[in-house]
Amino acid sequence: MTVSNTVDDEQLKVREGLVRAAREMRDELIARAGQVEQATFYDGEVHRWFQEAGFYRMLIPEAQGGLEVDLATFYRVVIELARADMSTAWCFCLSSNHALMFGNWFPREIHDEVYDDGQLIAASMYAPTTRATPVDGGWKLDGTVNYCSGIPYSTHFIGQCVLPGTNADGSPRLGLYVAPEDAYTRLDDWGNMLGLNGSGSHSIVFDDAFLPARYVLEDVNLADYGFDGHSPGSLAYGNPMYSGRHMSSFGIGVAALTIGGGYNALDEYENIMRTRKAPLPPFAPRTEDPDYLRWYGSALVKLQVAEAALFHALDRWMDAARANVAGTEPFTAATDNLLGGIGRELVVQAWEAVDRDLYRTVGASASKHGERFQRVFRDLAQAVGHRNPQLKEPTYRLIANEQLGLT
Repeated sequence: MTVSNTVDDEQLKVREGLVRAAREMRDELIARAGQVEQATFYDGEVHRWFQEAGFYRMLIPEAQGGLEVDLATFYRVVIELARADMSTAWCFCLSSNHALMFGNWFPREIHDEVYDDGQLIAASMYAPTTRATPVDGGWKLDGTVNYCSGIPYSTHFIGQCVLPGTNADGSPRLGLYVAPEDAYTRLDDWGNMLGLNGSGSHSIVFDDAFLPARYVLEDVNLADYGFDGHSPGSLAYGNPMYSGRHMSSFGIGVAALTIGGGYNALDEYENIMRTRKAPLPPFAPRTEDPDYLRWYGSALVKLQVAEAALFHALDRWMDAARANVAGTEPFTAATDNLLGGIGRELVVQAWEAVDRDLYRTVGASASKHGERFQRVFRDLAQAVGHRNPQLKEPTYRLIANEQLGLT
């Protein structure tokens, strides 16, 4: 597939159809949100809806049975799903998004078997909590990986492992692996968090699991893993989207989930405004109270600014990937850090819009157990405390050093 900057009518129709399908599921996903939280992941019927809509295939290459849409379309779908239920969106996003990373990172020789004609769904976790031991023909993997968001419907898991030996500086050698679902066991250990209890973020266990040699890439650290020029995926499919860096695309993805959650809270705030009165005389409907109008408008503007910044960051990410493949400018770690930093900033901005403008003014009854606003507030609080936003402050120092030429 040769990718240009233009989009034909058929491609546009596919993209619009995907976003529309996600939007049309909103009422049903809102109604199921409580069940999802209790079950710890969305049910098989919702999974089938996502399959039939083509959501899982969005980032899989056309040549491998996918739709190969742009990242902006993928994250518009994510925002729409999170606007209904953050847990459902989180479980979906953090498994289906790794179809892009797989094509970027792994050699072409295993694409056919792992993409499996568009069937790939792969949860992932960066922390290297498994240990790989060399054996004839490959590796044995042992260890437990926590917080594997999206694992219930995953066909594979992509992770980091510790390899034998150390680097020259004494640090552990790291490897990148892709493991089919029969290589690990999913634990029933999710659902006791403040929020995102329906995100399917269970732990998995590898117990003397065999992986063929081609499924493990040695000496790869995902925090700084990229290709100067073509990657296996961009070379195979002619699409520069498969030759980017992904600390940034992941940070932008968490921002999309949080912005969608912000709209979720704002929608419920609007419902409450339309059905309840202001707490002080003359007890006018909240839709006629100037303070409630101001609080609603303030949150809406902040979320719209965050959404605009997100899609601008995605444009810059794609520009960097195109330049990388064209050989005009590499997709550097500095660019990755900066765009990831924007994503993390947007997570915090979306959270603060809800916390400051909406939660503090919506009223105590919206915080009752089972209420939609209470659930999305907890989900947003959990998201802003996620490991990726926690990288915000340390990354600031890297960004400053790189921008000022001090590294």
